[in-house]
Order: sequence, then structure tokens, then C-alpha cells
Amino acid sequence: MGERVEVTTPLYWAEKLCDTLMTKFTPEELPPASSWHYHQGVFLCGMMRVWEKTKNDQYFQYVKKYVDNLIDEHGNFYFRRDELDSIQAGLLLYPLYKKTGEAKYKIAAEKLRNLYNTINKTSEGGFWHKDKYPYQMWLDGLYMGGPFALHYASEFNEPELVDMVIHQEALMRKHTKDEKTGLYYHGWDELGETPWAKAETNTAPEFWGRALGWYGLAVIDMIDLLPEDHPKRLEWIGVIQDLVVSLTKFQDKDTGLWYQVVDKGSYEGNWLESSASCLFLYTIAKAVNKQYVNAELAEVVKKGFQGLIENKIEEKDQSVVIKDICIGTSIGVFDYYITRERSENDLHGAGAFILACMEIEKLFS
Repeated sequence: MGERVEVTTPLYWAEKLCDTLMTKFTPEELPPASSWHYHQGVFLCGMMRVWEKTKNDQYFQYVKKYVDNLIDEHGNFYFRRDELDSIQAGLLLYPLYKKTGEAKYKIAAEKLRNLYNTINKTSEGGFWHKDKYPYQMWLDGLYMGGPFALHYASEFNEPELVDMVIHQEALMRKHTKDEKTGLYYHGWDELGETPWAKAETNTAPEFWGRALGWYGLAVIDMIDLLPEDHPKRLEWIGVIQDLVVSLTKFQDKDTGLWYQVVDKGSYEGNWLESSASCLFLYTIAKAVNKQYVNAELAEVVKKGFQGLIENKIEEKDQSVVIKDICIGTSIGVFDYYITRERSENDLHGAGAFILACMEIEKLFS
């Protein structure tokens, strides 16, 4: 019995999922193959956390091969220059540069940093999510662009980037937070011209789980990246405290998981979604670890993690599968979200699961 407890720690699951995907895909083949993309970025950021904990060099080398396949010795690489999504994988560049000292990683980071200068903005200076979604701010975008900018500000002494990120978060909260539930809508359209925009507020009509998860992940990680004495730290801790309280209200009582459309668990067709559940567990676990919230909330994490393992994980001798991961998703109405395709070991969910495991490992170790 003791051995069973030992091998099924959160770290065990994180390593096994990393190993499963490393066996299935070379770094170049990670889907979408041979592209600079946040799908790979999220998964590999999780793998970097596993490397930091275990010091197993195969994880570091796998991440390095992914990046080196795309970035040449001069720091040149192809990435989409009209969307925040391109920036997230840049988080991999910092540990690579720190460990190797190779200039190409710094040059590549500078190219991504310059995207902030050219990306289109709302009238208040909020970044459009992509050019094909004009005047729209999406909750996902804060994670795609925020942590990278704060890392860059710290590493390369650009304090103005801190002010930029603070402004983006403030606009996101101003335009997407629902005071009644404490949750955040998937996005906001300044012009109110999209079919989904709600009258008067121009917000998205629903609280989509993974977008809300990206927001929580972004804010709680960005607190760590602010200068130690920065006055915004306390405000962001308050944001996390409120969000955690709100999330616990919508946790499924039976499984400890969360629904695809977070506040409508009783609606026909809604379903328990893995990636959002993982991101919420990450945020709550880290809030407990940092003592931002009451230690009793560790029970919420414990129940949710047990629910993940029992309901969404299939283990075989040499591999593990995480099920019911929503594929990439735009903004839409309720029926759009609940009819989205579900996938297995999609990197959105794999990355979120590994990140959650590594934070929960700290909580219960």
C-alpha cells in the first residue's frame, strides 16, 4: 500500500505524461509540427517545471531541441506577427538562455518583445487578440503576452513593460469581469459588432473554462514576476483571492472538476472539461502554497486532483492519457462551447495537467 501512494504522487503523473508524449513525438513533431506555437509552449513550460524539480536532463534537452529546430544561430525564426499567441512559447527562451548563454535565445526574445510595439490596440490601448479579431480583447491573451513581458522587463531592464502588462490586466478585468459571479467572460468586443457580443456590455456571452483558467494562471504567475516592493502585488493577490472563492462555488460536488461553461453545470449538454479543471487547480494550489488564501482550500485541490485521476486519466504500463480536453476554441454562444470536439492528450490539456501536478506536488509533499 505504501508503494502505491509513493508512485502516484502528482510528480509521478507529470513525469509519466511527459514521457508518454516524448515517446510519441520528436520535438519537431509536436503538434502543430515544426511551428512556433503556444500549444507546444504550454506543454513544454510544464516540462521545464518537471526538469527544475527532477534535474532529469532529458526534459531540458527535449525542450531545447524543439526551440533549436525553429530558431537559427542568428536568432531568426518564423512566427505570426499579428497575434499575442505567438509570444507565449517565448517563455522557453529564458531558461535556455540562462543555462547555455547562447545569444540566439536573447535575440529571439527581443524579436518577440518587439511585437508589443506593432500589435493593434483598442482605443484604451488594449491589445487585439489577433488581427482577424479586430478590437477584441480575449481573456486568453493575458497569459499569452503577460508573463513573457514581465520576464523580459526583469532580465533586460525594461521597467516600462511592467506598466504595459499592468494596463492590459486592468483593461481585461474592467471589461470582462462579472461582479455577480466573480467570473470573467471569454472576451470583449470594443465595437460590439460581433454576433456574440452582449448588448450594452459587448462582452462574450459565456464564462468559458479554459480562458478563465489562462487568466488565473497569468495573474498568479505574474505576481511572482513583479518587483518585490511593487504596489500592484497586493491588488493582484486580491484578484486571486476573489477568483479562488468564485471558482470553488462552481466546483462539481461529485467529481471536484469544473464544467466547459463554468456556471452552467446543470444545463443539458455541458460537460466536465479537463484543461480548465487543471488550470483552476493550479491557481488554487499556488494560492494556498503562497498563503494568499486559507490553507483549508487545499481540500478543494485534493478533491479536484483525485477527480481528475479517477475520471479523466487512463493509465497503461508505458503511457498515460488525459481525456476530455476541449480543442482550440474561439468565442461563441453556449451551444458552440458544449459541442466543441473533445480530444485526448491535446497539448492544451497535457500542459495544464503537468503544471497543475507540479504545483500540487508542492502542496502535498
